Amino acid sequence: MGCACWKFHRRGVETMRRLVRPAVVRREIDFSDLPEASDEQLRTMRRVGRPPIGTHARQLIAIRLDPEVLNRFRTEARRRNVGYQTLIHRVLTEYARAHVA
Repeated sequence: MGCACWKFHRRGVETMRRLVRPAVVRREIDFSDLPEASDEQLRTMRRVGRPPIGTHARQLIAIRLDPEVLNRFRTEARRRNVGYQTLIHRVLTEYARAHVA
């Protein structure tokens, strides 16, 4: 390899090998020592995570917004003491009810 760039390429590959961490070994968790839950315990358990709002859970989507638009929603949401995603949802809902068939 007579090309001078090969030396830099090889050095870059060696650097990447040092930077890349070895794969994490995942071990299975042994649950065998946990007692079975009784019917009473199962009845009193609560769901963990975000509860559905309304009759249906909300659908997760991804949209692209201009940074200026997002900053305006975040600023207004702070002023109203609500989450910015909640504010976006309210604005879209209001618009859809008024303008979308």
